[in-house]
Amino acid sequence: MAMTMTEFSEAVISGDSEKVKSLVQDALDKGASAEEIIESGLVAGMDVVGERFKSNEMYIPEVMVAARAMHAGLDILKPLLTESEMSKKGTIVIGTVKGDVHDIGKNLVAMMLEGAGFVVHDLGIDVPKEKFLEAARAHCADVIAVSSLLTTTMDSMAEVVQTVKTSDNNPGVMVIIGGAPISQEFADEIGADGYGENAGVGVDIIKKWLEDRK
Repeated sequence: MAMTMTEFSEAVISGDSEKVKSLVQDALDKGASAEEIIESGLVAGMDVVGERFKSNEMYIPEVMVAARAMHAGLDILKPLLTESEMSKKGTIVIGTVKGDVHDIGKNLVAMMLEGAGFVVHDLGIDVPKEKFLEAARAHCADVIAVSSLLTTTMDSMAEVVQTVKTSDNNPGVMVIIGGAPISQEFADEIGADGYGENAGVGVDIIKKWLEDRK
């Protein structure tokens, strides 16, 4: 399967959705497991995309196209996976805070997390603080990722962190924040566990957290 998996990665990197779907079906027909295709093909391709994004060799539109190609493959494979297989790497709840309707950065992080093999529950935009915690409990999430683009909604972000950290039923979830007006200083001030200065860095932080937990 080595050559096919290399082809998978190349198809994901170039954003060729039709080729990804064809390769997925071909690999399944030849006896490859869904997990093998995801890990050695789709995730491997998105890992390259993430590295190129961080080094400014790829930009947001190209990453989005690559992520869509990866999703085209995942859509075929997800029905073949058990819930335990899908959540083996970790589960993330992500959303944009109450009062903020911007989602490009949040969507990019969500796509890159799925591309890294995590289960992602995207709550969307304008998300109340309580919903982050409720979703984390409902999905047994390992991490809550919170986005804000407006300085006027930074207080909402602080409220999300406070709600999670002070809850009597805190599920032990870690909280990472990010967005244009956010800084490490602000993350420290409000008690967030981490800060992603961009999508690539944020994904790397989450990867490290969950690898260290194993």
